Amino acid sequence: MEFAFWIYPLLFATGFAAGLVDSIAGGGGLIALPLLLTLGLPVPAALGTNKFQSMCGTFSASRHYVRQGLIDFRACRVGLIATFVGALIGVLTVQRIDSQVLARLIPWLLALIFVYTVFRPKVGEQDHPPRMGNTAFYVVFGLALGFYDGFFGPGAGLFWTIILIVVQGQNFAKATGNTKVMNLVSNIVSVAIFAYAGLIHYGAGITMGVGQVIGARLGSGLVLKKGTSFIRPIFLIVVGLMLLRLLWVNYHH
Repeated sequence: MEFAFWIYPLLFATGFAAGLVDSIAGGGGLIALPLLLTLGLPVPAALGTNKFQSMCGTFSASRHYVRQGLIDFRACRVGLIATFVGALIGVLTVQRIDSQVLARLIPWLLALIFVYTVFRPKVGEQDHPPRMGNTAFYVVFGLALGFYDGFFGPGAGLFWTIILIVVQGQNFAKATGNTKVMNLVSNIVSVAIFAYAGLIHYGAGITMGVGQVIGARLGSGLVLKKGTSFIRPIFLIVVGLMLLRLLWVNYHH
C-alpha cells in the first residue's frame, strides 16, 4: 500500500507525539495505532507497523535511561529473559486463541489503576522497600506481562509501571525507566514475528520510527529533569484516555 507524499509528515508528527507520551507514561500506541487504521492499513499490518515504530521509540528512551544510570541490569536481567519468553509465547498463542475475552477485561484493570493512583497521591514519589523478592518478581511479572504484550498489547507499559511502583517500591521515574527496557524486549519479539509474516509497512514504520526516536529522547529527558510531579498527571491522563478508548471499542454496541 502506497501513501501520498503529504501523509509522511503526518506520520512523522504522530510518531513524535507517540514517542514523547510513551517515554513519559506509556500508552503511545493510543496515538499511533488509530492513525494507521484510519489511513486504511489492514488491521494485522497496522498492528505490525505500530509495533515497529514503537520499538524505535522504546529503544531511544531505554538508551537514554541506561546512560543516566536509572536502570540496574543486574537487578532486572531475570525480568528481561522472562519477558522475552512470555512475549514469544504470547505472540504464538494469539494466532490460535480469540483475544476478545482479554480485550473486555483490560478496561476494568485500567480503571483499578486509575482509581488507585488518584486516591494514593503519594504513590511513586519515593522508593519504598519491595514487597516481593527481586528474582521471583521478575519471573512472575516478566512472564505474565511479556505474554500480555505479545498476545494483546494495549496498556502493557502502564501495567509495568504501576506494578514496579506498588510491588517493588520504585518511584515513578525509576519505574518508567525499567518499564522501557521490558517493553523493548517484548517489542523486539513481536516485531520479529510481524516482519517474518510480512505485516510491516516499512515506509510508514520508518517515518514514524524517526519521529518516535526524537520524541522519546525529549520525553525521557523531561522525566529525568522534572521527576515524579511531572510524570504522575501525564500517567493519569494516558490511563484515562486508554480506558475510555477500550471501553468504547469493546462495549459501545
